[in-house]
Amino acid sequence: MERKRVLVTGGAGYVGSVLVPELLSKGFEVTVLDNLSYNNGRCILQNFYSNHFQFVKGDIRDRVLVDKLVGQADHIIHLAAIVGYPACRKDERLAQEVNVIGTENIARAVQPHQTIQFASTGSVYGAIGETCTEETVANPLTIYGKNKLDAENILKEHCTPIIYRFATAFGLAGRLRMDLMINDFVYQAIHTKHLIVYEKHFRRTFIHVRDIARVFVHGLEKYEEMKGQTYNVGHETMNYTKEDIVNKIRARVPFYLHFAEFAKDQDQRDYEVNYQKIRATGFETKISMDTGLRELMDALEIVTIPNPYSNI
Repeated sequence: MERKRVLVTGGAGYVGSVLVPELLSKGFEVTVLDNLSYNNGRCILQNFYSNHFQFVKGDIRDRVLVDKLVGQADHIIHLAAIVGYPACRKDERLAQEVNVIGTENIARAVQPHQTIQFASTGSVYGAIGETCTEETVANPLTIYGKNKLDAENILKEHCTPIIYRFATAFGLAGRLRMDLMINDFVYQAIHTKHLIVYEKHFRRTFIHVRDIARVFVHGLEKYEEMKGQTYNVGHETMNYTKEDIVNKIRARVPFYLHFAEFAKDQDQRDYEVNYQKIRATGFETKISMDTGLRELMDALEIVTIPNPYSNI
């Protein structure tokens, strides 16, 4: 039987480094398009063991290249982005070009017979005083959130995507991001032995990077049922305050902790999210906070990262 071809944009990134090996193990032909802007080529070396893997070093802003690669695929998984508020704030023009114009290149190239899944974010909701559902009016407060909402709308205009609004990611991956809150908290607790936390009462939902990868595989299997829809992806049991998280870390490793009173996060995510819609398709997250923290702490005890803010 002929293998289906999957194009993964940003496939050498945090999620892609987990997703691509999973796709290969499921029998797909996988092409990764990535510009390796974070010098992250090492995380894809294992994929070259498979003769069903192809890597293309390039940029989603290159419309000619995007047209060619999308045209060769049966399925497109669009991960490529400047991710997170700090990285987008650092270079707003680049964020706009990659996150919005790059997505428009993808959207215009997709044909009706192809499937497309898109990695968006819960940051599109902004500051909400209620439990978010997919029907909650989006009101992003950051450049990143606004870029992602614009990208969602572009995709819906041109094709019938599955859009995932992910909870806050954490966990180990081949291309490890240390700007993510939990990953950073664990690193600081182990290697600097102190942590300053502001807005300790702020509550958000978290999702392990392996569960993020799993939902894209799920979407390939259930595309006809799920296409044209937006889904919050996470689980209510993974909703914690910042204080909850640091207390879990302190239960395993001693460090100095200070709760600051006079600082704030520009991305004001302090809410709970309803995940019933994605569950109704048969998908549930599997990795608990305790499991994810144990993996992180065991690994980061023996790994020193020269610049823990490498995504910025």
